[in-house]
Amino acid sequence: MRALLQRVSHCRVSVDGREVSRIGPGLLVLLGVSTADDERDVDFIVGKVVNLRIFDDAEGKLNLSLAEVGGEVMVVSQFTLYGDARKGRRPSYIEAAPPERARELFEKACDRFAAAGFPPDRGVFQAHMEVELVNDGPVTILLESPQPA
Repeated sequence: MRALLQRVSHCRVSVDGREVSRIGPGLLVLLGVSTADDERDVDFIVGKVVNLRIFDDAEGKLNLSLAEVGGEVMVVSQFTLYGDARKGRRPSYIEAAPPERARELFEKACDRFAAAGFPPDRGVFQAHMEVELVNDGPVTILLESPQPA
């Protein structure tokens, strides 16, 4: 599982010109699910997102977590995080989970965020979305769950 985190001052998602979700200060989580992922990957990613110290403390150091600053979370499914463009000119998405499995783990991730005290706003699964955000920092982190041995 891959999660691209962007610290934002605000973010919104629109589908067909209609706003479907919006957050204030917090994290935009672009979430990609691979064919090898399961609930352990969900738990790893959500735990990291909630506790990663990427927010400024009083001295301007990246020393506070989402939990400590009370930020909001927006989760958007993005299978293209598993695009492999090493060969040719068209990315291969063979490592991306099929839509049914990706949706299941995406929903579980949203449930885990809610259980951790951060009920997420979210994008619309499999929809063509416009994601507008204002990066704060900018701070952008790529997380990847451990692969099975």
